[in-house]
Amino acid sequence: MPRRDIVERAVAKRTFARAARQSVVVAPGLADRCEALLAQRCCDALGLARRAGLAVAGYERVGEAVRRGNAALLLLALDGAEAGHRRMMTGSRGVASASVLDADELSGVFARERVAFAAVGPGPLCSRLQIELERLAGFREAATIKGMDIAAVDPPRQKNGTEAHE
Repeated sequence: MPRRDIVERAVAKRTFARAARQSVVVAPGLADRCEALLAQRCCDALGLARRAGLAVAGYERVGEAVRRGNAALLLLALDGAEAGHRRMMTGSRGVASASVLDADELSGVFARERVAFAAVGPGPLCSRLQIELERLAGFREAATIKGMDIAAVDPPRQKNGTEAHE
């Protein structure tokens, strides 16, 4: 799993120059750039799930998706209120959860003013989002992920070895 400290240590020890066997100029803030790009990948995957009708946002809609069993992943805003997180998690036993994206990032995906909760239904898009969230979590200290088994997130395959689409 990628982590901020590993990137910063590689820059400090000039690992990139040694690997390339020549002088390499590393832009300042490489770890911040990696974090921003990983966050964008998460938002893109969540946006695809939203457009496919697999993602919902808002306390009521997320709660309804969890009650109906339509939620495979619960997203809680990283900067959301702890009391709200606890309240949402109480009714969502057995559903994987992640607090990796902040409210602004979630709001941008759903084109709403303030999104603190989102749910994603099962399928390949959810699996892709879980992988991207796991990567981003290594760059955000306060990030938490519960109940996700990345090894079990492999997309389903058809008999000929290609990915199956739902």
